[in-house]
Order: sequence, then structure tokens, then C-alpha cells
Amino acid sequence: MIQVKIRTAQVEDAPLLMELVRELAIFELAPNEVTVTLEEFIDAGFGSKPIWKAFVAEVGNQIIGMSLYYDRYSTWKGKRLYLEDLIVTETYRKTGIGKLLFEATLQYAKENQYNGMVWQVLDWNESAIKFYDKYQAKYNAGWLNGSIEF
Repeated sequence: MIQVKIRTAQVEDAPLLMELVRELAIFELAPNEVTVTLEEFIDAGFGSKPIWKAFVAEVGNQIIGMSLYYDRYSTWKGKRLYLEDLIVTETYRKTGIGKLLFEATLQYAKENQYNGMVWQVLDWNESAIKFYDKYQAKYNAGWLNGSIEF
């Protein structure tokens, strides 16, 4: 069994977190969609008005996974935690590290009085869907994701 440490992300982790984001984009068949700069990423997570937080998974001194999340508010459900990305580098997938990161994020949500956690998963990502199914996840049929880019 490998020794994994789950901890809160620090500003010096940002370049490695961006590497994980790029790895996820490649996995999701969208390698050119990552347009955020490292500077923007750092400011958004560690600047004067941070909007995201993350847990990282370390093996030795190497970051091999992360769970990046932020606040969301639903007029129907109230205070929710939004899980933006749950990423484990390919070499360490299927070792239980995703479970550790996901459960750390769930625990954070419970300890901070969120009333639920939400995320998105691609409909073709069967291994991720099976992972979330273990937690009795519900999926919202009939909703389309909308976005506007500036």
C-alpha cells in the first residue's frame, strides 16, 4: 500500500495543479480548452479574493491528485459545494486516491454546513460514473449545461 497524504493546496502547488488540469483536459478530449494562465489560476485560488480551494494528494513529495472546489448557492437547495475537478494522475488511478480526495471534500462540506455537493461528469466517462455511483450519486437528466465566454 502506498503512503498518501491528503492536505490543503498551497500557492506553491499551483504549477503542479495546472499540470493536472491539462492532463484532465487531454483525458476529456479537450486539450486546447485550457486557456487560464498560471497567474490567473494563482490569483483565483490564493489572491486577495480567492474563489476556489483544493485538496491535494501527495506520494512522497509529489502531487499526484487534487480535488478543486468552491461555493455554490441554489435557490432551491441552499448552500452547496461545487466540485470542479477530481483528478488523479494516470499512473495512480484505481489505487484509492480518488476516494481519499472525494471523501476529504465531502467531509469539508459536512463540517462547513453545506447541505450537499454537486459536480459534472461526462456521460461517456463510465469509470467516473461507477465511482460516483458508490456514493449513491444522483444525475439530473434533462438539464443542458449553458455557458457564455468573454
